[in-house]
Formats: sequence, structure tokens, C-alpha cells
Amino acid sequence: MRVAIVGLGRMGSPMARSLLRAGFPLTVHNRTRRRASLLADAGATVAESPAEAARMADVVITMLADGDAVEAVTEGPEGILAGCRPGSTFIEMSTIGPERARRLAVRVAETGVTLLDAPVSGSVALAQEGTLTALVGGDRARFEQVRPVLAAMTRAQLWLGPSGAGAAMKLGLNGLIAATNQAVAEALVIAEGCGIDRALAYEAIVQSAVGSPFVQYKREAFVSPSEQPVSFTLELMEKDLELYLALGRSLNIDLPAARSSRESISAARRSQGDDADLAAVAQALRRHAAEVVR
Repeated sequence: MRVAIVGLGRMGSPMARSLLRAGFPLTVHNRTRRRASLLADAGATVAESPAEAARMADVVITMLADGDAVEAVTEGPEGILAGCRPGSTFIEMSTIGPERARRLAVRVAETGVTLLDAPVSGSVALAQEGTLTALVGGDRARFEQVRPVLAAMTRAQLWLGPSGAGAAMKLGLNGLIAATNQAVAEALVIAEGCGIDRALAYEAIVQSAVGSPFVQYKREAFVSPSEQPVSFTLELMEKDLELYLALGRSLNIDLPAARSSRESISAARRSQGDDADLAAVAQALRRHAAEVVR
């Protein structure tokens, strides 16, 4: 299968490299051409537009910041749907929420193309290792057909139901991650306030009953934040939590943990900036404590 990927950010670039390592003929497109050029050195073909990328592929993947970005590369004379051939597969791997995923599936079907919503769970480090988890909604037979493409980028590929199921599950998991992130930040800063060394306190969290993979791979981001690259920004997590809360409202389900997490993320954005890593929630707590003392 020939594959194209549109969107080469923190997650898209390592996912593209995984596809190349697996031997898939790959075409890439990114709004900023420099990122695409880096992949050309690894064997990818660089397309001048999303339409050109789609025209060269049996499977087209998008990995972008939000639903508006996905729509921007999908529609129009240079968009993905202008280049997709009937019978091909569009795998949407961004975090856009189930309602938008279902609307996109209907729109894509009008052109004879099948959409799978397949956002991933995992960090940049897991994307680099090819050990993400794909959360898939859409036609199951098509999922099985293109599963080798997903398997090149992920350690697990979970079919969860019809269109929108993958997108919905991703919001639930990100709500869980945000709540875990907040709880870890609070426990860590409390421990520091009681005179416990930060690294030792974090080791205690890792070795505790809540020492999940997330807690383990975020260790350095929490312990040495100034020395670590950004993995997942506060701005993106707040966007995901807003989608999650909106989903809860549509189902008449109260999500108090998500509301609390959103408040802490919003406060951290004001304190640390939009592009700070998720672990900066702890930095925001430290800063607040220092300001109260002054």
C-alpha cells in the first residue's frame, strides 16, 4: 500500500519515519516545507499540496492540531479530497472529537473514500519508538485492510466501533491523562514543600500503585522541566478538555475531574505560556506558592 501523511509536527514526523522503516512507499506534505524536506532525506516523496499527496496514495493520514486544521487540508482545489481516488482510505489521526469525525466520515464518503477516525494514545517518545496505541472508529473490514499501516506506527490497534468511536475514546483517555497529570503535580509539589527532594519524591510516585506508563515517561519533564523538550502543550490539552467537556454536556454526563483539570491547565497556560509542556502544571503550582509567600 502506498501511504501519504499530511501534518509533520511533533507526532506526525516520527510516525512518518516509522512508516518508512516498515517499508511503505511514503509521500508527505506539511505546511512548513522544511519538515517535509527532512523526511525526503529518509526516503519520502514530498508533495506540494495535500491533493498531490493524496493522489499518490492508497491510504492518506492526517495528524494535525485540531478540527479546523483538518478541514483546511481536506477541502478546496488543493485539498485531500480533490486528490483522493474512490476506494482509497482516509485515516484521520488528530484529536477532533466524535461529532466532527462523524461529519467528516459522511463528507468523505460522498467522494467514494472511506474514513477511519484513529487518534493515538501516547507521547512523542512512544511515537518515535512506534509503540503508540491506535483508537479506531469506522468500518471494521476497512480497518482490517489497512491495519498493517497502523501497525507500522503503533503497538496496538483497537477497533472500538462505528465512526466517532475512536475520537470519543481519545477524549476520554486525554481526560484521564489530564487528571493524572494534575494529581501528580500536586503530590510532587506538596512533597517538595515538606522538604522531600524532588527526584526522590517522583521515584516514590513511580513505585506507587499509580505508577502508570504516563507517570514513568513524564519523569524527566516533572523532575527537570527546563532540560526537557516539550512533548504535549498546555494549549493542545486545554483544547482536548474543552472537546471532552462538550461531549459530556451532549450526553448529560457531569465530568468534575475534567473541569478541575481544565482549570489547572488554564491557570498553567497563564503562568507558563501556551507552548509549555503538560508537566508545567507543577511549575505553575510552585510559582503560585512562591507568590503567596511573598
